[in-house]
Amino acid sequence: MSNSIDTKIVSKLAEILNRNGLSELEYETENCRVSLSKTCCSQPVSIQPAAQIVETPVVSAPAPVATPATEDDISSLAGCVKSPMVGVVYLSSDPGSPNYVKIGDMVSQGDTVCLIEAMKTFNPVKAHTGGRVTKILVESGDPVEYGEPLVVIE
Repeated sequence: MSNSIDTKIVSKLAEILNRNGLSELEYETENCRVSLSKTCCSQPVSIQPAAQIVETPVVSAPAPVATPATEDDISSLAGCVKSPMVGVVYLSSDPGSPNYVKIGDMVSQGDTVCLIEAMKTFNPVKAHTGGRVTKILVESGDPVEYGEPLVVIE
C-alpha cells in the first residue's frame, strides 16, 4: 500500500471546503482518509491510512447567546440545535429503532438528538443545552446544510 497522497485531491477538497463555507470535510478511499477542518486558527490536515482510522467524538459548539426572535427566525432561538455539517439527517440509529428525541421529551446537555451522515460517517448531533424539545424541523433522510436548524429545545 502506498502512503503517497495526491496533493491535487487535497487542494480540490480545500477549495470545496472554502467555497461552500464548510467547517469540516472528509474524503475516504480504500487506501486513505483525508479529513479537513477549518477553525479560527489554522489546523494541520490529517491524513491516515484506511486501516488506522480511529473514531473521534464530535464536540458540540457552546450554546448561542439568546437573542429576541420572531417565529419566522427559528435559527436565532437560543435553544435551536443547528447542523454542524452538510449531510443527511437521521432521527434514529436505524429504521427499526425509536427516534433519539420526540416533541415533549426532556433532554440534558450532551444528549444525542439526531445523526448526520456525511461521507459514509455517522456523526452524532448533541443538545448544547438541557430542556424540553418543542420542535423537530427535519425528517429522517432529509439533506441538511451547515447551520440549518434541526431541533428546538426550550
